[in-house]
Amino acid sequence: MFATAAPINSSTAFTNAYRQVGVQTGVASASAHQLVQMLLDACQDSLAQARGAIAAGDIPAKGRAIGRAARIVEEGLKACLNLDAGGALAADLNALYAYIGVRLTHANLSNDVATLEECGRLLEPVRTAWVAIGQQVAAARQ
Repeated sequence: MFATAAPINSSTAFTNAYRQVGVQTGVASASAHQLVQMLLDACQDSLAQARGAIAAGDIPAKGRAIGRAARIVEEGLKACLNLDAGGALAADLNALYAYIGVRLTHANLSNDVATLEECGRLLEPVRTAWVAIGQQVAAARQ
């Protein structure tokens, strides 16, 4: 399902998007594939931070964590899709990321941990598939 890199633009676009969302580690030397994985991991981390902040009653930290997750989805994952070359896969991911953006707004406005968990569950199959693709590519290069 995720066997090609066609739905994405260039490595430069991912590097710029990744820097825009404030994640610095390893960006300069990462491939486009690695950058997507880093974005997905960072988004999951932000969702976990937001859930923890809600549980602790730390509303400013919740807002920062959800804001970071939303920027990762919108400015990183969604913005770098190549809708022209990516076909149905890119369109499906675009719709998924748009939905997650709406749900993150809802979670932020209502302090809704269940909605944050939903966003994480929706992203996890994409992250898992992306990791598997990376392992296949690495194995093919050997």
